[in-house]
Amino acid sequence: MRLYINIDHVATVREARRTDEPDPVRAAVLAELGGADGITVHLREDRRHIQDRDVDLLLRTSRTGVNLELAAVSDVVELAVAWQPMQATLVPERREEITTEGGLALADAASRRNVEAAVRRLHESAIRTSLFIDPEPEALRLSADLGVEAVELHTGEYANARGAEREGQLARLRRAAAFGRSLGLAVHAGHGLTYLNVIPVAAIPEIEELNIGHSVVSHAVFVGMERAVREMAELVRRARPGDGWQGG
Repeated sequence: MRLYINIDHVATVREARRTDEPDPVRAAVLAELGGADGITVHLREDRRHIQDRDVDLLLRTSRTGVNLELAAVSDVVELAVAWQPMQATLVPERREEITTEGGLALADAASRRNVEAAVRRLHESAIRTSLFIDPEPEALRLSADLGVEAVELHTGEYANARGAEREGQLARLRRAAAFGRSLGLAVHAGHGLTYLNVIPVAAIPEIEELNIGHSVVSHAVFVGMERAVREMAELVRRARPGDGWQGG
């Protein structure tokens, strides 16, 4: 199990004043000191938080590795090709959304063509590629057909559910993770995971990577980034005590 920390919302605070602090690159250093196995950033088309400068510096200074999230559009895909991140994760984007609202619409022919073109371009540059998808069999089959190395299961519906509905969403994630692994895909997960809900997802044996951001950055406001990451890493380790995880 790997824990990747998404530092987008450090940049969100910076961009609220269009200034130079807090610096997400400094946050990444502290996240790594706290036990992060990697750093995730989402370079949106509208550049609402992470900027090109941030990605460029992160790729030159990260001691772990950078997972670059991006839309399947040519300009940011070409930036990824130039930057050569350890991994690129294709995600859906809508300018009016507050945050990512669901997985890629692979069942839509036009959307799938765009994703296919982006995957092909990233693979031409030997960049490991993941798709952010809903935990549904069809999305997993289509992802496998596109030849990507990994998928990231959208955990937002699980995170927003309560009681019996949450248990149902957790079972859905378990089924999707097992099916994805059976298709030969590496299975990651993320979106809306917090200190209160992460353990059941981290305990799913087929999931090998979690991407967590907002909850950690929020907690860091009170306790600092290094401690916030260390506490999240400890929860993930607790969920998988026998898998040899070395974070924290």
